[in-house]
Amino acid sequence: MNKKSKIYIAGHTGLVGSAILKKLQNKGYDNFTLRTHRDLDLSNQAAVDNFFAIEHPEYVFLSAAYVGGIIANYTYRADYIYINILIQTHVISSAWKHGVKKLLFLGSTCIYPKETPQPMREEYLLTSPLEYTNEPYAIAKIAGLKMCESFNLQYGTNFIAIMPTNLYGPNDNFNLATSHVLPAIMRKIHLAKCLMENDWNLLRKDFNTRPINGISGDASETEIRSILEKHGITAKEVTLWGTGRPMREFLWSEDLADASIFIMENVDFSDLKQGYKEIRNTHINIGTGNEISIKELATLVKDTIQFNGNLQFDASKPDGTIRKLTDVSKLHKMGWHHAIEIDKGVNYLYNWYINSII
Repeated sequence: MNKKSKIYIAGHTGLVGSAILKKLQNKGYDNFTLRTHRDLDLSNQAAVDNFFAIEHPEYVFLSAAYVGGIIANYTYRADYIYINILIQTHVISSAWKHGVKKLLFLGSTCIYPKETPQPMREEYLLTSPLEYTNEPYAIAKIAGLKMCESFNLQYGTNFIAIMPTNLYGPNDNFNLATSHVLPAIMRKIHLAKCLMENDWNLLRKDFNTRPINGISGDASETEIRSILEKHGITAKEVTLWGTGRPMREFLWSEDLADASIFIMENVDFSDLKQGYKEIRNTHINIGTGNEISIKELATLVKDTIQFNGNLQFDASKPDGTIRKLTDVSKLHKMGWHHAIEIDKGVNYLYNWYINSII
């Protein structure tokens, strides 16, 4: 991949795709073909194939996905398996059909079994049952990495699958019904602080930027308080799902972007299949190798935001997998390490969030 190579980033406006685009631009790449979801519906096979036929991208970052947190994964199970399989199938098959030189597929470490040994090594894939709450999404991502592997073996393509740990960063999703754990915790505590300080100006701006259940900042104080209470947010405390005991690993999205570009520039499928009797598990874990409990994370966010209320945990709600720590030894041997630790990243994300409220 050189600076004039034609690059397509599927999902370039999202958390991961926007970070990849920014990092590529900073490195001097300038030949991009980009489409928003409005311009190109990746679940439409004919539209995707037509795009590849016209644009002929040389390199593809497949970061587009239908994603969400534990609530969304548990509720919209059919959507998560169906839509993600459609996106992956159409982009990967069109990339093969139209001669893409290299493709990077971004999956998730939720592909690993619920009871897998910790930290999770690439070879632990498909060794025991998955976590029930996100099983459909995990199966979709497993299908994606197996598509890359299988196209490589049958057709000689150079498609690489990476499995990032939990991500956070600029352009994250802060929708309280569908977001991942860190942005959900951050927004809940931020809104609780607004209530505690009676800062209705900032609170209404927040609602106008990101309405909650159709409620905007133009609603009455009673309506706003009511919808916040339904999400466990009051002036005195914030209630979060689960026990707070699960351990999670978090990776700053711009670190993932750096790792993605590093792999695209330096690693080929031929490098990954060496040493295998049967060629499988050629995907690469991307993470920090460090973990923090959800309770500790919530406390870190609370301290960063300077909220003086209480944190409560609703143990009647599911925790998900208790531990999900990646083994990143394969990645480290390639020469890449993360740069942003969680305490610094949480501070960066909150500053970004405040600046995003209009």
